[in-house]
This record gives sequence, C-alpha cells and structure tokens, in this order.
Amino acid sequence: MMLQYRDLVKLKTKKIVFEDVIAARDSATLEHLKELSSKRWVIEESINQTSFITEAIAREISGGLTSRCEQERLKLEQYLPLLENFISHADLISSNSQMVQWTSQLKIRWSSALSSSSFFDLRGPKFFQIDNLRFELVMILFLYGAALRERALEFLPMDLKQSAFIFREAAGVFHYLAHEVVPSLQSALPAEASSAVSAAMSFICLAEAQAVYIRRAEEKGNTGFGVLAKLHYGVVELLSEATGALHTVSGDGKSISSLFLEFISSCKALHELRSKKHLAEGLKNDGQVGGSVGVLRDALMSSKKKTPGEDSWKAVFKKEIESVVNTLRKFEHENEFAWHEKIPSGDELPSPQGTKIVEIVPYKPQKWERELAFKL
Repeated sequence: MMLQYRDLVKLKTKKIVFEDVIAARDSATLEHLKELSSKRWVIEESINQTSFITEAIAREISGGLTSRCEQERLKLEQYLPLLENFISHADLISSNSQMVQWTSQLKIRWSSALSSSSFFDLRGPKFFQIDNLRFELVMILFLYGAALRERALEFLPMDLKQSAFIFREAAGVFHYLAHEVVPSLQSALPAEASSAVSAAMSFICLAEAQAVYIRRAEEKGNTGFGVLAKLHYGVVELLSEATGALHTVSGDGKSISSLFLEFISSCKALHELRSKKHLAEGLKNDGQVGGSVGVLRDALMSSKKKTPGEDSWKAVFKKEIESVVNTLRKFEHENEFAWHEKIPSGDELPSPQGTKIVEIVPYKPQKWERELAFKL
C-alpha cells in the first residue's frame, strides 16, 4: 500500500470574465474572449464547489466520462489551448500601458493548497493576486498536474500499468511548469508559483510511479529480493531530490504545508524500510543470516523514529513494521538454533543501493492558433 496525499487539487479561485475587461477590435477576438471565460467558468464552479449539476448531466457534458478526475482533466484540456493562445498574443503587447492596466483589472486570484496554515484565517483560504497573465497559466497547469495525479490514484489497485503511466504524465506537467513557465513569472507568492515546488512535485510523481511498478513486480512474484531492494531505495532517492528542491523554497522565505512535508518524509521512511526488508531477505537467501538480522534490527530502529502522525499513514506504517518484526523474529530464531553467525551493526551493515526505472512523459502544450486583435 502507498501513502496518499490528496490536498493538491484543493485550490480555489475567483471569477474572471475576460471580455468585460479586455476590449476586442473584432468579433472573432470577442468570441475567443467569451469562450475563454466560458471554459474557465466551468473550472471555477468545479474547484470552488459551486456547481449544482447532477452526476448524469456532468457525464453527458463530458461525453460519457464517469470519473470525476477525468471530467476535470477534460475541462482543463479545453481551457489550456485557449489560454496559451491568448497569452501568446498578449505577450506581443505586454509592455503596452493598456494591456498592463487590463491585466491588473482582471484580478487573477488563486488560493494555495501547499502554503502553510499561517496563510489562512477563520474566514477561509487566503487568495493571492499577481498581475501577470502567466500566474493564471501557472496555477492552471499546477491544477492539471494535480488532477492527473488524482486520476493515477484512481487506477489503484485495478490497473497498475495505467496508474504508473499517468503518474509519469503528471511528472511531465510539473517538470514543464518548473522549467518553462514559472521562471518567466518572476513574482511568486503561493507555493505553487515556485519552480522549486513544481520540480519537487515532478520528483514525487516519479517516485509514486516507481512505487506502482514495484507493487506490480511484487504481485507477480518473479522479481528477486535484491532488485526489489534497489527499486524501493530508488523511490527514496527520488523523494530525497524532492526534499532538496523544497529546501530552496524555505531559503526564499516561503512556507510549505507541514503535512505535505510530513508526507514526503513518511514516504521516504516507508520505502527505506521496505528496501531494507528486501535487502535482508536477499542476504538470508545468500546464506548471510547474521547480516540479515542486523539489517532488520537497524531498519526497525530507524523506522520507529519516523512514524507519521496522520492516522491513515500510521496504519500503513504499523502493518509494514509488523511484517518486518515477524521476519526478524524468524531470522533470529534460525540464527540462534542453526547458524550462530555474528550479527553486524553500524558501519558493518551493507548500505541499500538505489535504482530508478522511471522517466517523465514530456508535456507538450497545445495552442489554438487564432489571430486576436485588441483595441488599444
């Protein structure tokens, strides 16, 4: 079982009506602005939970899609090409005083799902406003990556192959966001508008994809203990890269949700425990019973210091620790009555080695090529 953190999609936004602010020079541009507003409106209603349409109507509107995550994905994929096209034309006149004024009047406002609780009050989420059209693109792409990640979780445990692929798609969206979009924003207030956070999310999604592949291999039962140990430790290494990226966020004075940080550290600890368990089983198969006992003792001692506080994560940890305890008890018994091997500790213990087998599925932005003309 994987640990799950599902708060990423809990973003909120304020309404934007593009045609009420931006003056179009011709009817085609006006229609584009209206369509842009219309496509955004369905996203607003969905994430703000202000839509009252029934499940049957939502399914009909989305062409028969029954998954809420897939319906959300479709809404975002219909809005993004329009937004990309609009921004590309707005960029051509971005220094024009009228466009600067329009951008300010749009009041692009989003809440944050990853900023610490200090950003919130009793009245609800705090909204951040950045007078830059790319702020809208950043937040929509972040929401798109989060929606893909939710869809990947939906496929567990029925279709592990598809789940892993969608996790890799999400990793590609966050990678694109970190390297191609956020750097041009310059001003970043919510955590989601940080290159470091997007980079961290890309590593996390890759780690989750690899965890799914490992689960598939374990279910098939045809992968050796040594390989499984390396694959689990590969997840640990990917999560360490995510942690490294987030350290730069703290350095910039931004604050990240403590629950999100605990999720990453808990996932690292869980996969490190699993890695050492498989490593010990491999050593046992190679006749190194004393070494296997030493590795398991070290694994238990380390993991008990890292047990998460969140109940569902704690339950997963408890189950894994019980499995390791039972394995240790069995190996200790065998060593005591049959092998009498010395049990190593500290620097004498073998260190886990990691292997990464996952790569991002590159995100390729779509843009509707429509000529737009503004009345400046």
